[in-house]
Amino acid sequence: MRHQYIMILYLFTFPFTMALDTQGSSASAINNIAKTNCPSRCGNVTVPYPFGIGKDTGCSLDNSFYLTCNMSNEDPKLFLLSSNIEIYNISDSEFRTRTRPAFRCYNPDGTIRNEFEWWSIIASPFTFSEKNKFTVLGCDDYSLIRGNNFVSGCLGLCSTNQDEPDNGQCSGSGCCQTSIPKGLDYYNVTLNSFKNHTDVWSFNQCGLAFLGEQGSFVFHGADDLYNASDIWERIWATVPVVIDWVIAPEGGCSESAECKGNSSCYEVDGGGYRCRCNNGYEGNPYLDPGCQDINECANLGISHCYGDCLNTLGGYNCTCPPGSFGDAKIENGCLYPNRSKFPTIFIIAMVFGPLAILSSISGIFYGIRRKKLMKLREKFFEQNGGILLKQKINSQGSREAMTLFSVAQLRKATNNYSQANIIGQGGYGIVYKGVLSDKRVVAIKKSKIVDIGQAEQFINEVLILTQVIHRNVVNLLGCCLEEEVPILVYDFISNNTLFHHIHSRLGGMSWLSWENRLRVAVEVAGALAYLHSETIMPIIHRDVKSTNILLDEHYTAKISDFGASRLVPLDHEQVTTLIQGTLGYLDPEYFNTSQLTEKSDVYSFGVVLAELITGKKPISVDRSNVEKNLATYFVNSVTENRLYGIVEPRILREGTLEQIQVLGDLVKRCLSPQGQDRPTMKEVAMELDSLRKFTTHPWIQQQLFHETRSLTLEVEQSDLYEAPLISNDTINRKSYSSITYMTFEENKPR
Repeated sequence: MRHQYIMILYLFTFPFTMALDTQGSSASAINNIAKTNCPSRCGNVTVPYPFGIGKDTGCSLDNSFYLTCNMSNEDPKLFLLSSNIEIYNISDSEFRTRTRPAFRCYNPDGTIRNEFEWWSIIASPFTFSEKNKFTVLGCDDYSLIRGNNFVSGCLGLCSTNQDEPDNGQCSGSGCCQTSIPKGLDYYNVTLNSFKNHTDVWSFNQCGLAFLGEQGSFVFHGADDLYNASDIWERIWATVPVVIDWVIAPEGGCSESAECKGNSSCYEVDGGGYRCRCNNGYEGNPYLDPGCQDINECANLGISHCYGDCLNTLGGYNCTCPPGSFGDAKIENGCLYPNRSKFPTIFIIAMVFGPLAILSSISGIFYGIRRKKLMKLREKFFEQNGGILLKQKINSQGSREAMTLFSVAQLRKATNNYSQANIIGQGGYGIVYKGVLSDKRVVAIKKSKIVDIGQAEQFINEVLILTQVIHRNVVNLLGCCLEEEVPILVYDFISNNTLFHHIHSRLGGMSWLSWENRLRVAVEVAGALAYLHSETIMPIIHRDVKSTNILLDEHYTAKISDFGASRLVPLDHEQVTTLIQGTLGYLDPEYFNTSQLTEKSDVYSFGVVLAELITGKKPISVDRSNVEKNLATYFVNSVTENRLYGIVEPRILREGTLEQIQVLGDLVKRCLSPQGQDRPTMKEVAMELDSLRKFTTHPWIQQQLFHETRSLTLEVEQSDLYEAPLISNDTINRKSYSSITYMTFEENKPR
């Protein structure tokens, strides 16, 4: 049996600071939580304005914010609108509800016993928080999570029950976790298996996948893999989903912002605003009279005053009693002078003595801290292979091949790694734009991954990459090893990525003609062929994609991002590695066998060629099922003689049918499921170069132009309108009249 569950959440949360609603709040805050004569609680949950209980009661800002309090049980429950989505916590910027794990369970023969897939959609101005993690449980499972402009996945593997997964560790052995980006307003979870659990059925019959708040789920090892029903119930009961909220997502703080007295408006990253009470005030910033002054003097937990306390608007004054001096905010901080001897000297000593002592202590601590920092940098330098690198540079007899940058140089170049200098962000690290002291503009890559056990391999790879000199490969200038993770410094390439130029608008940029597309393809293929066969040791890039192909000011292609690359020993044809790469570009043979070869780059390059020809993204949930995966769709189109129906209209106008067919056949061979059936990158480069130089007699060109014109007119309209995965007719995010929900028992694995 297969279940699908769609949850539509219209969420809003109360924007002022308070503890968990089950604990209540101070009396001054309660006075204006809700509108006058409107209930402020449902069971243990506080209901703050702009929320209100009941539709058309006037207790909420409007009917987008009404809640239903179900009093039929002894313990009242709060629900969103008139749905059965239970609300059990509302905070100043977040909303928490339950998650429902997707699952798929199998019989011993590999047939599916039951399964459940999950869609979750929320409407603006609400998004799933970055605090959530996507988790997969299972020994033979992989799952994809898709959102707007986002696709990610996770693998759960363990071959026998002797591969005892570590309790509390969710790192791939039975349990895998990955992050989601900020700003998702929907997500879809699909769950699949490699061998339908036939090899692991005795100790793991089901795979599960879910989104939940980071830290709320603790993996208990083999016990969680054996009994799927128990773990499902535990996740349902203890793992919440966190949703962020804002007001007026299309605007910001302005005169129209509904912030009452003694409160202020602040804008939220991504759009919208919230209101909050000013310091020294508390209450509801959305209801008159706004936030009220806190009497700090009546609450020692707030004031910490051990002298005479005087409450003021938004604050308080704390002074020592008459005849004493000192700091009244410190216990026993007020002192009475000895009036019989030297009162002036005593006062001076009491005031300036501690200052002198504090200055001396500060100087000592500064020196100790500076010394510790230097030792820490030395430790990182040695841990990252700095001593080995220096030895190898000296043995080469030339220091020009590699520059060792200091921490101070790179921090100055990037304005202390300012967010304003970020130009790229991926699975392997963050890339900053920097300007060195000699005015050179560079790209500085700060890695996220630390593996101190492979320092020697890292140094060897860096040294070899510095020897890679090719006009179509981004030049590695040097590195810094004094940070916790190594930092690499490259030439800065100014004209964005090939992905941007293909997909930024329909038909590509104006310069992206048929001739220029062939030129870019020839440049990239030549660079990959160089890495595979002409370097000291063959280099497999392992993450060839259009976002890793940069364009300089002359639109010359440059291959970048060698964070996932692997060097291949000369006596090996393939390397066994942990699977890394990008969905849509990943070689299926490598994915299934973990055996990385040069043909894996050939497959990924074939997807890039398909992008260049069609202008379509490698994976898109907005396309129909047969078109979701570009590689499969392209191969099927060539096989069924439908190639001219999927290429961009501009290519049909500028290229010849013969050229397009030859290129389509080459892409099909690059995308062969078996690596042995694919050409080498050197062969691909030669064929592309020949195709680029191919010309026909002018009268043939003219004839082909007239023949292709009708094809162009037919294709252009389908490129303009691609059907979305979920149409607005299917799901209206602004309102809904009724929602059907599965019962708790129907959604459990069994």
